[in-house]
Amino acid sequence: MNKTLLLAAGLSSMVLLAGCSSAPSESTMQVSQLSEQVNQLSQDVAALQNSLSRTEMAAREAQDAAMSAKDAAMSAQDEAARANERIDNIAQSYTK
Repeated sequence: MNKTLLLAAGLSSMVLLAGCSSAPSESTMQVSQLSEQVNQLSQDVAALQNSLSRTEMAAREAQDAAMSAKDAAMSAQDEAARANERIDNIAQSYTK
């Protein structure tokens, strides 16, 4: 009787374990879907970080260009002021 009971218990546990391991469970499929979503989101984040760094670089280049243009304008203004002073000095020398 004990051997029969042990044999029946062993067979039933094997059937239960075989049934659980043969088909993926719903939680396994959910984990797989979530893993795919995490991978997709990781790729999206990487793409956004790449885009952000390109935008920051373009902004720095634009700022540098603006500073160069400002420096060039200031230099031109200084040269114009010096030229006006020379013209004024020449004009004064003729009127004296």
